[in-house]
Amino acid sequence: MGFSDLFDHMRRKPIRATEVVVEAKGDASQSQQPKRGLAFYLEYLAKDKPALAGSVVIVGFLGFALVEGILQELASYLKQSPANANYGTLLLPSNPINLNFAQSLLAPSFRDFPNYVFGTNFQGQSIFSRILYATPHDAVASLLVVGSAIFIGMFVGTTSGYLGGWIDEIMMRLTDAFLALPAIVLAITISVLAGGGFISLLIALLIIWWPTYARFFRAQALTLRNKGYVEASKLNGSGWAKILVKHIIPNSVDPIIAYATLDMGTVILTFAALAFLGIGVTSGYPEWGFESSAGLQFFPQQWWYSIMPGIVIAVVVVAFTLAGDRLQDLIGGRINY
Repeated sequence: MGFSDLFDHMRRKPIRATEVVVEAKGDASQSQQPKRGLAFYLEYLAKDKPALAGSVVIVGFLGFALVEGILQELASYLKQSPANANYGTLLLPSNPINLNFAQSLLAPSFRDFPNYVFGTNFQGQSIFSRILYATPHDAVASLLVVGSAIFIGMFVGTTSGYLGGWIDEIMMRLTDAFLALPAIVLAITISVLAGGGFISLLIALLIIWWPTYARFFRAQALTLRNKGYVEASKLNGSGWAKILVKHIIPNSVDPIIAYATLDMGTVILTFAALAFLGIGVTSGYPEWGFESSAGLQFFPQQWWYSIMPGIVIAVVVVAFTLAGDRLQDLIGGRINY
C-alpha cells in the first residue's frame, strides 16, 4: 500500500477535489480526474488557513526537534561540555547553559536578533535559546508517549473487544483501575518512585496514557467483529490473531489517527505542567514548564521570564489542536468540497 492509498483509506467518505487533465497532441478534449491521497490533503490545507498554520508550526517544531536532538546526542557522545561551544548549541543564538549576570533580566528586544527576542532570565541566559534547546525533550515526550499508548491500547483494546468473555472482563477492569486514579497524581507518584528526571517522567506518562486508547480500540473492535468480511474470514478458517491483524486493527485506526494528533498537544501540555511543578526536570537541562515556573518570583515586573515560555507552549498545543480537529473532520467525512 502506497502513501496515496494510505491517505485515501483514512477517509471513510470519498472526498475528492478534481483537476483538469488535457490530452496530449493539443486535443481540446478534457477529462475530470480525482486528486488522490497526499495531493488532496495538501490542496485542502491550502484552503484551510488555520489547519495550514497549525501544520506549519507542527512541521517546524518536530523538524527542529529532530535536528537539534541529533546534535545534542552527538555532543554528548563526543563528551563535549555543554558550557562550551558544542554541536548541541550550533543552531542556537547563544549558549543556553553559560551564566552571564551582566545581562540579567533584560527585557525582550531586537538587539542581537534573535538572541534577546524573548529577553533573558535571572542568570543572564537567553530565554529564546533555552526554549530552543529544550524542544527535543517535548517532542520526544509527545511522540513516545502517544506512540506507546497507541501500541499498548491497540493490543489490549482489540483483543478484549474481539474475544470478549473473561478476557474482556480482566482487561477492562485493569483499564478501569488506571482510569479511576487521578492521572497527574499517579504520574507524580510513579516519577518520584522511579527516581525523578526526564526518563522517569516518560515512564510515568507511558503508564497513565494507554487506557484511553484501549477503550477506543475496544469500541472499534466491538463494532467490527460482526462485519461480513470478518465472518467470511472466520469461515475461511482464519484464527483470531490473523483476523485482528488483517481486519480489526487496520479498520480501527481511522479515528485514532486524528485523536492521536490532538493528544500530542495534550501530552506536551501535561509534560510542561509537571515540569512547572519541578517533576521530571533534569539538572542543567532547561524545560519549557520549569522555565515558566522559575520566572514567577520576578512576575509581573519581569513578565517575560514566565510569560514567553508559556506562549510557546500555548502556540504548539493550539497547532496540534487545529491540525487534529481538521483531520477528524476529513476522516469523518464532515468536510465536503
